[in-house]
Parts: sequence; structure tokens; C-alpha cells
Amino acid sequence: MHIRSSYQHTVLAAYGGYITQAIINNFLPLLLLTFQSSWDIPLPKLTLLISLNFGIQLTVDLICAKVADKIGYRPCIVSAHILAAVGLAGLGIFPFILPDPYIGILISIIIYAIGGGITEVLISPIVEACPSENKESAMELLHSFYCWGHVFVILASTAYFAFVGIENWRFLAYLWALIPLLNAVYFMLVPIRQLNDTSEGEQIPPAKLFRTPIFWLFVVLMLCAGASEQAMSQWASAFAEAGLGVSKTVGDLAGPCMFAILMGTSRLLSSRLTLKYDQSKLMVGSCALCVASYLLAALSPWPIVSLVGCGLCGLSVGMMWPGTFSLAAVACRGGGTALFAFLALAGDLGCMSGPAVVGLVSDAFGGDMKPALLFAILFPVLLGAGLLLCRRIVKASDKSSNSDK
Repeated sequence: MHIRSSYQHTVLAAYGGYITQAIINNFLPLLLLTFQSSWDIPLPKLTLLISLNFGIQLTVDLICAKVADKIGYRPCIVSAHILAAVGLAGLGIFPFILPDPYIGILISIIIYAIGGGITEVLISPIVEACPSENKESAMELLHSFYCWGHVFVILASTAYFAFVGIENWRFLAYLWALIPLLNAVYFMLVPIRQLNDTSEGEQIPPAKLFRTPIFWLFVVLMLCAGASEQAMSQWASAFAEAGLGVSKTVGDLAGPCMFAILMGTSRLLSSRLTLKYDQSKLMVGSCALCVASYLLAALSPWPIVSLVGCGLCGLSVGMMWPGTFSLAAVACRGGGTALFAFLALAGDLGCMSGPAVVGLVSDAFGGDMKPALLFAILFPVLLGAGLLLCRRIVKASDKSSNSDK
């Protein structure tokens, strides 16, 4: 299995890309309260840090697809990993050398978010373009690796904080930067094909896609999927630590860590369940479970039950993002790369707006996160309603097609 000719290495590098993505999105939220206590950064400004990360990734989603097709996947994905490494290492440098630490954090996020946005756009097409008989299996594993990367970030970071001390977090940022740096070297060596060189069939141009009503319904579904996931994921650590009064170690392990484990498990199981059951029905059930998990987290008087709610939220949201992609691919056949690029953009918009809404509502209630989590129930409710509407549209379309035959 030579590294320069085997596409198995390409897939492994792609898995490493999603681990990098997990580090980018989930390391900084573990430090929000540390930033607040060390540099007296208020809650609205902490909220902006999360929103900035996803906002920049969203912007990159919008422009990356065309650029990557012109200059090639390899230089783009290698550059993305280098930017991720520089940004992560910068977290441990810029805040300490600039007059305003908050500006240093912002600069670091801008750098690694650009890399994260490029990675998000290109990883799936890179795997899809690989000559393989088991692409569906590879894609399912690809999505789950983000979850396992999330778990790895929490467990390793928690162990580091426990043994080395939270005050030495900057050195952990340097260690995390090594992963995208090494994966950049890996991507320099593995074979990479471009999706437009291997695609078959007629593609729908973006202008026609925009005139398709169901496309916009899927945009809303992706926005709600991203918001449902990240509203809990990004604030679970802070909620457990400040809102439930548990220690940081317990909060990180029982909150975001359990969330990520169950989300990864959900994505692995969903590939088998969808072979037997209707995917849209399963997703509606996931939305109901998501509502229940938010209610448990926000309303339970017992911290342990609230933490169970955080974890169950991970199980409920696991299939929302990839499931929406799958439903859209069937309903908007021929949408091609443009369809997935715009859906990823909508998903990132949800990832940005969900945590922002939670932070702003919490600030309005004097820092109490329970009312904010109750408000966030709106996202899975809208997603469930949109899925039911989508089922009606698809059924009506099928009946119309059958009557025309």
C-alpha cells in the first residue's frame, strides 16, 4: 500500500482532516470561562469568538468551491491544514504578546477558521472522487470521525488540564497544532483526484437550483440542523461548569464528551437503520428526542439529569446533518457540488447562529443558560416541521410523476 499510489492513504488523510476540524471547532469552547476569568472578557465577546469561527468558515464555503476547481484540491487542502496549525499555535502566542489579549484570540480564530472552511468544503469531494467500491461506507466513517475527533479533543484536553493545569493551556494549543501540520505533509504525498474529473450525468446549474423551492427548504433544514447541534455542543462545557455547579473535569467529560460520543454512535448506527426504515421518519424522531434532551438539560433540578440531557442531545442530532444531505441529494438530483456547497454554507450559518442565540439570551437573563437552552428548542422544532413539509412535497411530486406516466 504505497503512500503515493494508494487511495486508502487519501481516505486516511481525509479522516485526519475531520479530526483537525474537530480541534478547530471544539478546543476553544473548553477555554471560554478561563478566558473570562484570566482577562475579564464579558460573555457577549466570548459569544462572538464562537460566531466568528463559524462565520468565517461560512464565508470560505461560499468562495472555496470555484477556487479549488481552478487551482486544484491538493494546494488548497495542504494550505488549509497549514493555516489551521498556525491559528491553533497562535492561540498560545498572540494573546500574550498583543496589548489586548482578546484581539490576539480573534486573530488566531480568523487564521484557523479559514483553514477549517477550506477543509470542510474539500474533504467530502476528495473522498467521493477516490476510486472505491465502498464510498458510502467511507463517507459514513468520514462524518463520524468529526465526532471521534471531538471526543479525543475533550478527553485529551481534560487529562492535560487535570495533570498539567488549566493555567498552562497555551502549551496544549501548540500540541494540537501538530496534528494539522503533520496531516498537511500527509496530503502532500497521497494521490488526489478532483470530483469534476470523475463526475457523470447532467448537472443542474446553480441559477436553476436557486429557482427550485425545495432547495430552499433544505437550506432551512441545514441551518436548523447546524444550530440544533452547536447550540448545545459549544456551550455544554460552560453550562455544566457555571450553570450546574460541577467541576470543569466532570463538566467536560459528562457534558460535551458524552455529547460527542453519542453523536458519533448515532452516525454509525444511522447508516444501518436507514436500510430498514424511512430516513425522514427517523429524522423526525431525532428532532423529538432533541427537544426532549434540551428540556431535560434546562428544566431538571438535578445536575446529573441535566448532564444526561446534554449527552442525549448528541444522540439526537447525529443524523441531522448527514441525513439532510442524503435527502437533498435524492430530492434535488443533479445538484452536484454546488448543492452540497450551499448546504454546507447553510449548515455553517446554523452552527454560527445557534451558539450566538444561546449566548445572547443567556446574557439577557444575567448569565443564566437554562432560559437560553429552552429558547434553543426552536431549532429542532423548525427542523421537524420542515421535514414533515418535505415529506408532503416529495409525496405530491411522486404522485404527479406517476399520474403523468
